[in-house]
Amino acid sequence: QVQLVESGGGLVQAGGSLRLSCAASSRTLSSYAMGWFRQAPGKEREFVAGISRRGGTTYDADSVKGRFTISRDNAKNTVYLLLDSLRPEDTAAYSCAAKFTNLVGSNFRSPSQYDYWGQGTQVTVSS
Repeated sequence: QVQLVESGGGLVQAGGSLRLSCAASSRTLSSYAMGWFRQAPGKEREFVAGISRRGGTTYDADSVKGRFTISRDNAKNTVYLLLDSLRPEDTAAYSCAAKFTNLVGSNFRSPSQYDYWGQGTQVTVSS
């Protein structure tokens, strides 16, 4: 069982930045592929970014490419999502998710592939 706790959300003006953190209870975070998803009110959950177990491979949604950066520090059992150049349409609840063993390619984008989820942290971008 892995518990995931997100932090770092908040209210920011358009063009601003935030860094989200996802702290895991597992001491073997390197065994898990990780992903970030978001969900806005009335919309489906949307893939944002994914990272392989050791951080060598990352995947980004087209909507955030060049603006958001996923990274991880397995020694600290933490995964990060740096959000730059924020837009009002980025407003959503952001959640991290963990998949035991690894994921490849498009599998990162599917919520059903993940084993554990955090509760989420709200990001609100004002215009």
